[in-house]
Amino acid sequence: MSPELVEEPIEGIHVEGPAPLPADAAGGNTSADRGQASQQPAPQQEAPQQPAPQQPARGSVPLSASDLAIDHQIAQISTSFEFLTSLTPINSAEARRAYLNEGIAPVFEYPELAVDPDVVEEQLKGIDVSTVEDPMVRQLLSSKHRELELQVDMLRARDTEDFLPLSIELFGNISPRLRERAEKLLDWVPDKPESIDQVDAEEFLALAQAEVDHYRGLDSSLAMHAEITEDAAGVMVQGDTLLVPPTTHVETRRANALIQHEVGTHLVTRANGAAQPLKVMGAGLAGYDETQEGLAVLAEIACGGLTAPRLRTLAARVVTVHRLVEGASFDDCFHALTKAGFSGVSAFTTTMRVFRSGGFTKDAVYLRGLTDILDHVAAGGRLDLMWLGKFSLHDLPLVEDLWNRGILHEPRVCPHYLSDPEAEPRIQRAAHAESLIDIFQEGPHE
Repeated sequence: MSPELVEEPIEGIHVEGPAPLPADAAGGNTSADRGQASQQPAPQQEAPQQPAPQQPARGSVPLSASDLAIDHQIAQISTSFEFLTSLTPINSAEARRAYLNEGIAPVFEYPELAVDPDVVEEQLKGIDVSTVEDPMVRQLLSSKHRELELQVDMLRARDTEDFLPLSIELFGNISPRLRERAEKLLDWVPDKPESIDQVDAEEFLALAQAEVDHYRGLDSSLAMHAEITEDAAGVMVQGDTLLVPPTTHVETRRANALIQHEVGTHLVTRANGAAQPLKVMGAGLAGYDETQEGLAVLAEIACGGLTAPRLRTLAARVVTVHRLVEGASFDDCFHALTKAGFSGVSAFTTTMRVFRSGGFTKDAVYLRGLTDILDHVAAGGRLDLMWLGKFSLHDLPLVEDLWNRGILHEPRVCPHYLSDPEAEPRIQRAAHAESLIDIFQEGPHE
């Protein structure tokens, strides 16, 4: 889903807790652990060997056709427009040069909307989620229906004063605890310059394509692609495709982390979710952004690529969102970041991301999502079900119920980075670290 200016990467591993996936999917437990019938105890040696009872097939508890029809309608509406792309300036590079070189206040331009908000609103009004029979699915679809209504309102309010309150309603406020964590990161994480050893767009695409080829080698029917395009403001996933702008330059030490963020998290969960009977698992359940970005940054940790500059950037986004909500101007936020040690280009990009469309508070979810995921792992929570599709930690109990009942299917693929024997130790160290200040890394050989 997700544009990275860079709009990001990561997810983790931890299979403690109830009922992980089978070993062939995530190294977990047997189907009996998911509420299915277990094998009978072995008979005594002198008795004749009895055949084990047959296990019920996965997916043997289907939803009704009427429930699936409503799910498919909501998923189709969700994928009929690119929410994030619609809210991202198409002239950010030009505006940045004018601001940094000539001091001209940025005036952002946006792409033409691919859908008419009024038409989408009428489509949503025509869907009666209250008729969904399965109570768990009804709850999930009702929340998604409300989220889509908010997104439509935001498209309609783009670049107006009505946009910011809607954004806060969708993504939530900055808690004092999160703001304090972000400020401490800016104060204490070393301000290290980016490495001059970088890969360009063609080199990065080759690395990303190799990762895509790995997954397609596991499942040739997988819808997963990567391409260089002028139509992206930064490295980002749109649908089933990783988009790479031709102007891309990524630190070599960060390249794999960004790939695991985008391909190993966003594309993997998109592909797995799209194959579920519930199609909103691919489009994304309500509030999935925060957990997705937390998992994506966790992937960066798992492969040893969460560097100090990257962690500082995530903190800067939170602080800038807070300043925006408190009434600070674009100039105020930009200069506060340069004073904190960010380059002009980096400070402009962070400030632009937050001020786009009238105040887009989504950028706070990266650090918030990461802290929630790390807290979840530290408490012994499971991550194996997170590969089934796109959903929030808040909805994990509901997703787990659908899994236990056989409504959701096995993931088609699991993140490649989990095959690294160092991945789980890295995640565990981060989850049990005394502070976020202790989790940054200097590359894959930290």
